[in-house]
Amino acid sequence: MTEYHSARRRRQWFRAIVGIVAMAMLVVGGVVGYRLVIAEPRRAEEQASVARGEQQLRAFTRAWQAGDWAAAGKLTDTPDRAASLLASVNRNLEPEDFRIEVGTGKADEGDKGSVVVPFTVRMKVPRVGAYAYDSKARIVETSGTRLVEFMSSMIHPALKPGQTLAVTKMSDRGSILDRNGEVLTAATLVGGVDERSGAGVSGLEKRYNEQLAGSGPAYAIAITDRNTGDALKPLQTAGTRAGKDVRTTIDPNVQRAAAAALEGAQTPASIVAIKPSTGDILAVANRPGGLNRALVGKYPPGSTFKVVTAAALLEAGLRPSDVLDCPRFEWVNGYRFANQNEFVLPKGATFRDAFARSCNTAFVRARNQLDDDTLAKTATAFGIGGAWDTGASSYDGSVPVNTNVNDKAAAMIGQGRNLASPLVMASVAATVKSGRFVQPRLVPEAVDHPYKAPRALAPKVVSDLRSMMRSVVTSGAGDALRDLPGRPHAKTGTAEYGAEVPPRTHAWMIGYQETSDLAWAVQLEDGGSGGADAGPIAAAFLRKLAGTGAPDPG
Repeated sequence: MTEYHSARRRRQWFRAIVGIVAMAMLVVGGVVGYRLVIAEPRRAEEQASVARGEQQLRAFTRAWQAGDWAAAGKLTDTPDRAASLLASVNRNLEPEDFRIEVGTGKADEGDKGSVVVPFTVRMKVPRVGAYAYDSKARIVETSGTRLVEFMSSMIHPALKPGQTLAVTKMSDRGSILDRNGEVLTAATLVGGVDERSGAGVSGLEKRYNEQLAGSGPAYAIAITDRNTGDALKPLQTAGTRAGKDVRTTIDPNVQRAAAAALEGAQTPASIVAIKPSTGDILAVANRPGGLNRALVGKYPPGSTFKVVTAAALLEAGLRPSDVLDCPRFEWVNGYRFANQNEFVLPKGATFRDAFARSCNTAFVRARNQLDDDTLAKTATAFGIGGAWDTGASSYDGSVPVNTNVNDKAAAMIGQGRNLASPLVMASVAATVKSGRFVQPRLVPEAVDHPYKAPRALAPKVVSDLRSMMRSVVTSGAGDALRDLPGRPHAKTGTAEYGAEVPPRTHAWMIGYQETSDLAWAVQLEDGGSGGADAGPIAAAFLRKLAGTGAPDPG
C-alpha cells in the first residue's frame, strides 16, 4: 500500500469517528433536556408532600404538648393506641417545661408518598432533671388523608410495643442498719429521704447521704413494662454506683423495749441505752418523733448530776457514811434552796441517805468542800464537755467553772448553767458501771477520733458511787425499780426550768444493770419528778427488755 492510500484511509476513519461522537452528543443532550423538563414538577410535588408531612406532625406534637391525648391520637393511624401510650408516659414522668421541636422532613425513599420527619423532645422530669432525646415520625397517606404512623418507637426510639417510660431508681440507696444487719426502724434516728430528689433530709439519712446514695443520679428515666410496672432498662447509666449501707450499734431488742416503754408518755420523752464496756449506743427512742432529743437535747440534768457532784465530794474526802444534814431549806446569799415538796431527813442522816433520797439542801450545804473549778474538772472524768465523735450529731454537755457562790450552789444539784443531753447522762451511768469513761458511738466505722477523758476516777470513788446508786433503788427515790431483776442501780432527777412560780420541771432517771452490760437514761420534758414519773417508764423499759429473753445486749 502506498503512503497516499494510507493517509486517505486515516482521514476517512477520523471523519467517521467525529460523526459518531457528534450523533452521541445530540442523543445525550436530548435525554438530559427531557429529564430536566420532567424532574421539575416531580420535585415540586415532593417538596409539597414533605411540607404537608411536617404540617401534620406539628399538629400532632402541638396536641401532645398540650396534653390532649385524644386529639393527638386522632392524627395517627391508630388513635386509641397512640392516646394510651402518650397518657401513660405523661402520667409516669410528670414532665415540666415540655416542648417538641419539629425538624426538616424528607421523602421516604422506601415508600413512595410517605414522609419522614425528625423531631426533638425536651423536658424536665422530677427527680431526674433535664432530659432530651431525638426521634422521627413517618407520615403516611391513607385514603387520601395524611396520618402520623403510630409506633411505640416514635414516642421514644428505645420503646417497643407493651412498654412505656417511667422514673426508676438509678441505683439502690443503702439502708441504715442495726447491729445485726437488719434495716433500722427508729424513725427519728434514721431520718427521712425526700421523695422527689431521693436525698436524705434529716437524721442519719442526711448525715450519710453521700454514702447511702452512691454516685451518679439517684433516679433515671427507664424503659418500663406497662403491665407489670417493672423497669427494664435505665436510659442513663454512666457513672452510677450503688449506695452503701450504714451499720449502727443499735440493738433491735433494746430499741423495741425503749420505744414500747415510751408509748404511755404524756409529754415529750426520750430513752438512751448504752453498752458501758464499748460505748455502743444500743437504743435511741424519742416520743414524739421529729427532734432527736435523746442525742441533741440540751437540758439541766437536775439531781442526776449529783452522781458527778458525789464523785467530787468523795474525791474531797467525804465518805458515804459521813453525816450530812438535810434541812428543809438552805439559804445561799439571799436565795433559798429547798427539797422537792420541802421534805427533810432525820437528824444524823448520812451522805448516802442524802444521795439516795436526792436531798438538795444537803448537797448545797456541802458546796464549801469544793473549789469553783472542782465540778468542771470532775465532769471531765465523765467525758462531759468533750468533743465526742459518735458518728452522729450529739450534744456533749457543759459544766462551766463556777463564778460565784450562788452559781456553785445551783451547780451542785445540776441546775444553773449545767446542761446535758440524755445521751450524756446515760454515759454518766455507764462510766460508773465500767469504772472509766468510754465515749458513746453509734456508727463505729465513722468514728475516727473517739474522745478520751483527760482524767479518770479513782477505784474507791467508783466503788462508793456504785454502792450509793444501788441505795437509790433499795432505800431511796428509785423504788420503782426495786423489784426488778438485774440489780439495777439508779439516780433520779427533777430539774427546774423557766421563770414560772412554782417552776416547771423535767423528770429524769439514769442507771445501769449490775448483771448485764447496759446503762440508760430516761428523760421527760415538763414531766414532773424523777422518781414518780421517770421511774415508772424506766421500770417499763427494763421489764420489756427482760421479757425479750435477751436482757444482756452484749
